Amino acid sequence: MSEHIKIVEVGPRDGLQNEKAFVDTAVKVELVNRLASAGFSNVEAAAFVSPKWVPQMADGSDVMTAITRRPGTIYSVLVPNMRGFEAALAAHADEVVIFGAASEAFSQRNINCSIAESIERFRPVAAAAKQAGLRLRGSISCSLGCPYQGETPPSAVVDVAERLLALGCDEIDVADTIGVGTAAKVKRVLQAVGRVADLSTQVSGHFHDTYGQALANILAALECGVRIFHSSVAGLGGCPYAKGATGNVATEDVLYLLNGQGLETGVNLDAVVDIGQWISERIGRPTSSRAGRALALKQQN
Repeated sequence: MSEHIKIVEVGPRDGLQNEKAFVDTAVKVELVNRLASAGFSNVEAAAFVSPKWVPQMADGSDVMTAITRRPGTIYSVLVPNMRGFEAALAAHADEVVIFGAASEAFSQRNINCSIAESIERFRPVAAAAKQAGLRLRGSISCSLGCPYQGETPPSAVVDVAERLLALGCDEIDVADTIGVGTAAKVKRVLQAVGRVADLSTQVSGHFHDTYGQALANILAALECGVRIFHSSVAGLGGCPYAKGATGNVATEDVLYLLNGQGLETGVNLDAVVDIGQWISERIGRPTSSRAGRALALKQQN
């Protein structure tokens, strides 16, 4: 038996939220359903945030109501506060995702409060999630670098990881929000985080491909013992802090890499290639996945 790697598919939420033109609810629902059918055990399906700030996610309740629940699949939603949590609970989410940052400057610019204040804001959300029996995931933005203050020291990531674990988070996302990480940086940060969390079960790698380093960073994280990774079908999602840059690493590329390493994901790569082509047509731009493009062309021949 080969070792199992969990892939959290974030395209429906983290990917689509950056699209300027509103994506129809029916398309979002079909995207979630297709991804679950392809074998993903965890799909980030929606966000319950202010439609004023993230209008693309305004239909989160409608999406969660309309999807076809696949047994054994975790449907995650992002929540910023108790209002968002209550909406997530009503929508029967399986996991709620809270988010902090390892950079004080980013925290202030992004959510208008300090890191410590952001953790306090999430304390009632975390307690309510645990009481309701929901999974709780905490994401650490700017774990490898910040658009405002540059390099992020590993100690800052460890500090936020400890705070999130103390809230009861089942998983911690080490997120390279602007994609500036390199393999050496990834190893330094993960080795530090590994002193307070189990890298194989509690930590996930969330790498953006802004500088083309995401796959190398995933390999580095694998060497450190991480067995959970996030990716976005067709590379959906831009990077708002790097003009014109790609955002999330493409799921097709990650699956091609992991398959080549002899690692098991339980996800059908051919099905994901088809989904990537389909959603790219729906949003009117080509896939960002190199493996997706190559495999789609190969299927046509």
